[in-house]
Amino acid sequence: MKWTKYTLHTTGEATDIISCMLTDMGISGIEIEDNLPLTEDEKRQMYVDILPDSSENDGTAVLRFYKDSSEDSEEFVKKIKNELKELGKYMDIGAGALEVSETADEDWINNWKEFFHTFRVSDRMVIKPSWQSMDDYSGYKPSDIVISIDPGTAFGTGSHDTTKLCIRALEKNITPGMNILDVGCGSGILSIASIKYGAGHALGIDIDKYAIPSTIDNRDINGITKEQFDIVCGDLLSDTGLADDIGYECYDIAVANILADVIIPLSKVIARHIKPGGLFISSGIIDTAADKVYDAITDAGFTIVETTTLGEWYCFTASRL
Repeated sequence: MKWTKYTLHTTGEATDIISCMLTDMGISGIEIEDNLPLTEDEKRQMYVDILPDSSENDGTAVLRFYKDSSEDSEEFVKKIKNELKELGKYMDIGAGALEVSETADEDWINNWKEFFHTFRVSDRMVIKPSWQSMDDYSGYKPSDIVISIDPGTAFGTGSHDTTKLCIRALEKNITPGMNILDVGCGSGILSIASIKYGAGHALGIDIDKYAIPSTIDNRDINGITKEQFDIVCGDLLSDTGLADDIGYECYDIAVANILADVIIPLSKVIARHIKPGGLFISSGIIDTAADKVYDAITDAGFTIVETTTLGEWYCFTASRL
């Protein structure tokens, strides 16, 4: 798929208002580049492995966002410029210059590939980029389970602490033939790990339609069939039809590596889909939110049976009563 990339030069002061303006125009993802130093709390809550370096703040900022190239770019640019002109009457928007270029999904993917290398995620499992050979990894053991991953535009190389925590919890708890529900499946890595550990079937759900092709590709390159691993696009929190379709009280384990703010409302919803005595494994939980998530999970009818941590991230394994 081809995308049109928009780069808007403005001021740090104007980024919030311009972001709201772009959201109202249908832009769902905006990258903001400024030179404001991160607070310690912001550093701790960033859902990434490598924090960016900050330069001296000069008051400028750059916003980057994307739209499908099949849509009318000329009309969209005209609308943005009109909105910026009106906004400039009331505040300093800086240069207000808008650059337009075309990019492809592959451009986003390839930029970070040089930083993704084969690594051990648990005693039994190794994760490698799909484009690398195991010959390049000296820590391989013949008994290792190996997963090949190319996340594409989806989250989930396995290198983030929260993903490691979930994989290790799955390793401890999966027995042959289990039925797994993976909410917010991203690249599909947790479902793939589940099948590799012996689960009979996994169902992955993600709200991002652009993550689904990456998930399917990862399923296929790991030799997993559609009968073993299904993927659907949808929002389990709001779509009752989806909830009906995936079934109630039929999953031995549900896993969600999302964020605390999503896990809190998800806990009650997901409880209906887990068998009595089944497990809910959740991560993406920064330590400052751990107590709130703990309370939400127990209020939803679960008993916390294990709490694990890695860095400042928590993972809860809970049993449905």
